[in-house]
Amino acid sequence: MSLRLPGLTLGLAVFASLASATFHEVTVGKGGQLKFDPETLTAQPGDQIRYSFFAKNHAVAQSTFDNPCQIQENAIFSGFTATDSPDVAAPTTFIITVNDTKPLWFYCPQRNGDHCQKGMVQAINAPSSGNTFDAYKAKAQKASTPSTPPVGTLPAGGLRKLHVDVGFNADLVFNPNNVTELVGTVVEFGYNPANHSIVQSSFDAPCQPLESGGFIAPFVRTQQTPSGVTFEVTVTDTKPIWFYCAQTAKTHCQAGMVGSINAAVDGNKTFQAFKDLAAKAPPSTITANTPLVGVLKVNGTLINDVGSAVLNTTALDPSLIYEIPPPGSDYPPYIGGMAGGNQPGDYGWGANITDEAVEFLQILQLLANFKVAILLEGFTKLRYGEWAGAYPASITNTIGSLAAQALIHRRAYTDSLQHYSKDLMSVCQYTLPLDTVDDWLQALLTMMTLSMGANIDIISLAVTSDPWLVPALATALGSEARMTALINLMQNHVASTAPREALMPYQLAASFMINKYAGGGSCDAVKDQVKVFPALNITNKVAQPDGGRLTQVTVEVPSESKGDHWLAWIGAWGGVEYTVVASDGTAPVPDSLSGHVWVVLTMAKDLKVRDIETAAVAGPELVWTAQQWAS
Repeated sequence: MSLRLPGLTLGLAVFASLASATFHEVTVGKGGQLKFDPETLTAQPGDQIRYSFFAKNHAVAQSTFDNPCQIQENAIFSGFTATDSPDVAAPTTFIITVNDTKPLWFYCPQRNGDHCQKGMVQAINAPSSGNTFDAYKAKAQKASTPSTPPVGTLPAGGLRKLHVDVGFNADLVFNPNNVTELVGTVVEFGYNPANHSIVQSSFDAPCQPLESGGFIAPFVRTQQTPSGVTFEVTVTDTKPIWFYCAQTAKTHCQAGMVGSINAAVDGNKTFQAFKDLAAKAPPSTITANTPLVGVLKVNGTLINDVGSAVLNTTALDPSLIYEIPPPGSDYPPYIGGMAGGNQPGDYGWGANITDEAVEFLQILQLLANFKVAILLEGFTKLRYGEWAGAYPASITNTIGSLAAQALIHRRAYTDSLQHYSKDLMSVCQYTLPLDTVDDWLQALLTMMTLSMGANIDIISLAVTSDPWLVPALATALGSEARMTALINLMQNHVASTAPREALMPYQLAASFMINKYAGGGSCDAVKDQVKVFPALNITNKVAQPDGGRLTQVTVEVPSESKGDHWLAWIGAWGGVEYTVVASDGTAPVPDSLSGHVWVVLTMAKDLKVRDIETAAVAGPELVWTAQQWAS
């Protein structure tokens, strides 16, 4: 079995709209009424709509306006969902994503009672005149029978999901534990107290894993409901699926904590027969490493590898999952899964390390301390705090993955320093810009481009003296570059910092971080190693009237700095251009620049990028040289 999700085709304009995406809830047949509630709604590109089903057996099917009650070609279809209660929703839901603002016409195709012809229809983005919802409903009431498609047709165009509670109501049960589901349905197991696992077996050998090809999810100890931990598999054929909890304390499987999907309703291989056989089974077992086949998530973030059959339970408490491990310490095992991998198994360390390389690693660790802090703080606000819902879950989950990757990057620096018995850099107290999500995004982008620039500078310096450093450092650049593109899109900017990333003298990078984000005297211990330049204060920006590129800036020149001054515009891959600063502080912006560019106030021009720090007066500062797209 494997996870199969509906594809989304999104251009940059559509992606930008996701920042304001809305999640809509629609009930189907609630209270015994042949009705969608709401019957009409307005949705924007990127919005998601979740349909919940009530008694007795309804579906969501897409038609055209002119031909209601008949499914159109390549249509959205939920599949039928049978359930008994008119007031309690079925555990199966159906989610669609709106890709544009064109009208969508839906109906229930249940033939028993001719639901569509009785007015059980819905419209999304229906016009207010002409082809209105009322006109569509009137057409449906006159439509020919029978409706299409029939019961048994497979879902398409959306995500059909069955939720199964693991340890429902603190009992040794899966709920529901015996279901019939369509091919293509994603089965989402949600962990509940106290300590359960999910393992696929055969009918004949309950409480034992399949020899090959079965799904396995680890033990998760939790006291929370819901725990935030889920495990997903997809129904890929109509064959029966048998599963159990492998907990040997209280012999969960043998005590009846088993389940089935698409089991026969009669004969000798029913769910009850499987449960009876499990009661007599030998002690349960589970494979050592999980997950296998399925998809494990913590608070929506993908966990690729637990490294054992047990998920570290600290991941389930938000107050613990976002507590930053000190530099050089082990991080919880789920972090590697969130990041998509762990630190290198072999760094290729040399026999010794130069003093310059020690300084390189310490500066990178100093920058990484801040990068980890700002990522995790922002992720917490997006997941649990006042920014929750500001972005789709897929965006928030990606931020969580990148926060875990930042911990992995920092581990490379601390591992190397500890290997050579060198000092680690202490953690400063940071003034994090968290007043608004926009402030946070800008600071995060600044930190990412700064970190990449310093890394490029250090790699180019270390290549001759400490070549083992190059792969250990270079492999982090891809992750950070992907992060900058994501942030640009979240800001509604073009998704590119630059065709090539800008080199930044690592001394200037460290100075910027300490000067801008380190609170009070918390970084005094490292200031002996880093010269801290004043911040570059840009008091005015002039852009082309049509919303084009930046053409001029005004900067403050420190009163103690005499003589001529220039702005050094640091571009991609070590490129740099200089513009003269006039007596009133104005300076032109080179017309060849695009995206975000670093700017440093200097007392000299025509220096190579690496030498700019020798003549720097203030900066660096990050400047966006083209205005945002129109919202």
